[in-house]
Amino acid sequence: MARRKKHAPRRGSLAYLPRGRASKFVPRIKNWPDYEGDPTLLGFCGYKAGMTHAVITQTHESSPYKGQEQVIPVTVIDTPPIRPFAIRGYETSPYGNRVAVEVLAENLSEDLRRAMPLPKGYDFDSKMQEFEDRLDTLVDIRVLVHTQPRLAGIAKKKPDIMEYKVGASTIQDAFEYAKNILGSDLRVADILEEGNLIDTIAVTKGHGFQGPVRRWGVRILQHKSRKTKRGVGCIGPWSPTNIRYTVPRPGQTGYHTRTNFNNEVVKLGERGEEITPAGGFVNYGVIRGDYVMLQGSVPGPVKRPVRLRFAIRPKKGHTGKATPVSYISTTSKQ
Repeated sequence: MARRKKHAPRRGSLAYLPRGRASKFVPRIKNWPDYEGDPTLLGFCGYKAGMTHAVITQTHESSPYKGQEQVIPVTVIDTPPIRPFAIRGYETSPYGNRVAVEVLAENLSEDLRRAMPLPKGYDFDSKMQEFEDRLDTLVDIRVLVHTQPRLAGIAKKKPDIMEYKVGASTIQDAFEYAKNILGSDLRVADILEEGNLIDTIAVTKGHGFQGPVRRWGVRILQHKSRKTKRGVGCIGPWSPTNIRYTVPRPGQTGYHTRTNFNNEVVKLGERGEEITPAGGFVNYGVIRGDYVMLQGSVPGPVKRPVRLRFAIRPKKGHTGKATPVSYISTTSKQ
């Protein structure tokens, strides 16, 4: 039997299997970084507005361009204030951590009714007292927050609901912080600083049901091929009589939950007009409030909610100092 005379590794990466549709429009964060310090939320949320470019002065010690100006791509995230509306306490169980106690805020937003039913006759004082009585049994404190899309540049009223962990040295400190911010607006400048490394989590752009050529990047066969051209030449042996998961097959493409690690916060601002291109961001419009400018790209199309999380595996040697920005392009992208 002849052997192959060329190197042809398989196409596509198996690191992202199964390539199924995301279960929710807003991604779920399953892991949080270890944190010790002043109590704070370990993330934020915004809506992707678009990309532009900026000129920075490189300050990283390991960069060969240290001290020189560089043009970098940046992504702009529209970050209107978020509002914490519930505190959750987790306790250990044989099957992992589970919710043990929860308390809602007294002043719930009316827009929240668009996303979930609100209770009537809620006894806030008794629920808060129950929460405080069970602090000794809790191992984790998290906060439910909702976005305020009315303040963003999108035609949307229904808020997005998500959960964030409260980072603190002790459970008592985490609870006191969560109690103080409950029912009030949080701005992105209260959580992040310029120079921070963050992870961006979002659902990517969907492309529907696609064949193996587009889904996996397999080579199109010659025109005299038998049965098919836009497919693999062999899907496996006769025995065993099943198709292995490593064989490129057609299926769902895009609309997957993806995480991009270590995006640096280049700039935080309160007036989005100063960085909005002439004519507005394509398919988004004008940013009118708070924004975050990140180095590089982030998952998802414009208007997609993007969750920001403190970096879970930050780069070694990163100082966290803000990078000087000398120019931000505001030329029309239309």
